Amino acid sequence: MRRKTLGARASRPLLVLTIDDCRLPIEEKAPGRPALAIASRPSAIGNQRGRGIPTLPAVIGVAFIFCSACVLTTAAPLGRSGGGNSAGLAIAAFNGQRAFSDIKHLVDFGPRPPGSKALADARRWIIGQLQEAGCEVEEDTFTGDTPLGPIPMTNVIAKIPGGSPNIIMLAGHYDTLRLETGHFVGANDGGSSAAFLLEMARLLAHRKNPVTYWLVFFDGEEALRQWSPTDSVYGSRHLAAKLAADGELSRIKAMILVDMIGDAHLDVYRDDTSTAWLRQMVIDSARRVGLGKYFEGPETPMDDDHRPFINAGVSAVDLIDFDSQNTFWHTPKDTLDKCSPQSLAIVGRVVSATLEELENSPHVK
Repeated sequence: MRRKTLGARASRPLLVLTIDDCRLPIEEKAPGRPALAIASRPSAIGNQRGRGIPTLPAVIGVAFIFCSACVLTTAAPLGRSGGGNSAGLAIAAFNGQRAFSDIKHLVDFGPRPPGSKALADARRWIIGQLQEAGCEVEEDTFTGDTPLGPIPMTNVIAKIPGGSPNIIMLAGHYDTLRLETGHFVGANDGGSSAAFLLEMARLLAHRKNPVTYWLVFFDGEEALRQWSPTDSVYGSRHLAAKLAADGELSRIKAMILVDMIGDAHLDVYRDDTSTAWLRQMVIDSARRVGLGKYFEGPETPMDDDHRPFINAGVSAVDLIDFDSQNTFWHTPKDTLDKCSPQSLAIVGRVVSATLEELENSPHVK
């Protein structure tokens, strides 16, 4: 993926609450939902310790905090406040810790450039995870015409049927950069997107979805020599052309692409090549669930796996954090310690909220 260079943005202090074994930042109260009060000094409840039977206000306070915590651990990650799915088909909470473990598993395969044994091994593991989740899996194999010669590549497509044949596509790449001068394992760039899609597959596979979902793991996103229109995004260019030729492209009503969203200092950029209404829906969903500040990164054009679909007339948005360009991007330093379960959970919560909006949108129905 390439775009113009911008300076790094300053980090922000976070207020955190524990959700699903990862500390998911909570910034603001969602409309229509009680907020959980966080005290900066010992609470009245804590002061009752060792004083016999608690007072009625203390009991009420305990009950309120317990109930609020239940809301945050179950309903809050779903992003259903102020809209959402009218049929009540909430998407279960995204498990950031489990997705982080998936990144570790992928990193353990080592560098995974297109055509490598490590990528083939990673692909078999990804397919096994998808099948275990209950997904129907297709392998879309083709030959990439690269500056290094023909290279076999394979997109992995998990298909989850729904009440409508209309498709919402979630996508990302699972290959890593071919780095000649170092050991590049791509924990964030390649690993985080694949791990994110695996966790979303687990959440959607056993849900009664009103639309069909495709989760697409693109091969060949990275350039083999130098990024250009012909040396990049091999998998997405191939699939967009194939679906157009087969007459299936019109079924894809929206595409959400994720890339490098595991960065521990999350700051998702606002890609101005993305479809305007879909990009705004993501931003509005993030604000509605109290996570808007993580989706207010620089507004700039991105060249990524969504572009072949945009060019073919599909509504698409690219969710990407590219602050790492100034630190560890495309270097051997892109390792597991640069990622966090929190960032994965934040993006998972916002994407889930967006999906529930999309399912009721006239753009998808």
